[in-house]
Amino acid sequence: MATINVYERYFEAEGVFNGVERKGVNVLLISDSEAGHIRYEVAVSFFPHTSDEDFRISYDAYFSKVVFEGTGRRSRKREDSLLESLRIEADSLAIDQGARIFWDHPLIDERRG
Repeated sequence: MATINVYERYFEAEGVFNGVERKGVNVLLISDSEAGHIRYEVAVSFFPHTSDEDFRISYDAYFSKVVFEGTGRRSRKREDSLLESLRIEADSLAIDQGARIFWDHPLIDERRG
């Protein structure tokens, strides 16, 4: 299965997971495809972000949601549509966990794959 991070960007955030305060979040739109089947999911991973260089991965505060699954392959039009709803989906994941994403405070430039 080919997995591609269609979109990735780190933002300031707030939340507490397993007793550890998290001040950053990695927001992703991920594409998985194999043999004519495609799946997209939105994922958020909250991490401590204790310094400007702290971008460690936190597996205990990772949450995701499948936003599209079907036959076909990657489509720019579909990805543009999914990117339009990315914030809504990521906010929903964060709120469900009692966390918050600060969209107006990115920590790095976005990356597209």
